[in-house]
Amino acid sequence: MPSFLPSFAAIQRRQRVHAAVRELMSEQGFRISMEAVAARAGCSKQTLYAQFGSKQALLRSVIDENLDLATVRLDEPGDDLRGTLIAFAMEHLAHLCDPSVVATSQLLTAEAHQFPEEAQALYRDGCDALVQRLATWLAAAMQRGQLRHDDPHLAAELLLSMIVGLDFERQRFAVPHRQSVMARRRWAGFATDTFLRAFSAESTGAAASP
Repeated sequence: MPSFLPSFAAIQRRQRVHAAVRELMSEQGFRISMEAVAARAGCSKQTLYAQFGSKQALLRSVIDENLDLATVRLDEPGDDLRGTLIAFAMEHLAHLCDPSVVATSQLLTAEAHQFPEEAQALYRDGCDALVQRLATWLAAAMQRGQLRHDDPHLAAELLLSMIVGLDFERQRFAVPHRQSVMARRRWAGFATDTFLRAFSAESTGAAASP
């Protein structure tokens, strides 16, 4: 039976291309071109189109890789709800503390009104997809009786808001933020514990949303 696994060279090329896209997004925002990506990655434009098909598909490939890295902890087996959520929070906070991520966010926010379709697609494929993955995981925990039953999408959005807090805004405005791993871990634990208390299976708070 023939193997459909990508070759090592193809994997390396994809990694170079993804790295080039991330670098260029922090420098050029939505204006990046396939020509610029090819030049930065050291390959031809024809190779990019052959592998990804279009600029939009290439951007989705990069976003999907980021999502896979951000949610890898949610794929691990086990019943340690707190440990899994803290690990997820630490991965997410580490990503948001990357200076290139902050620079990219600042540039894309400034350009969003000029590229509304691209901005909406980026939000849908990135932020919305992250909420969906987390909501799916929370829904499974609710079904197992580990969390009280409620709207998993609202719970996922709430949890992400609690994890990020104001720290990303602090970075965007160049004021002191939780730069150290210790500071991020303390916040991740606080946010996770607060969320778990609110959604405890034994909670007798407000009724679940219809």
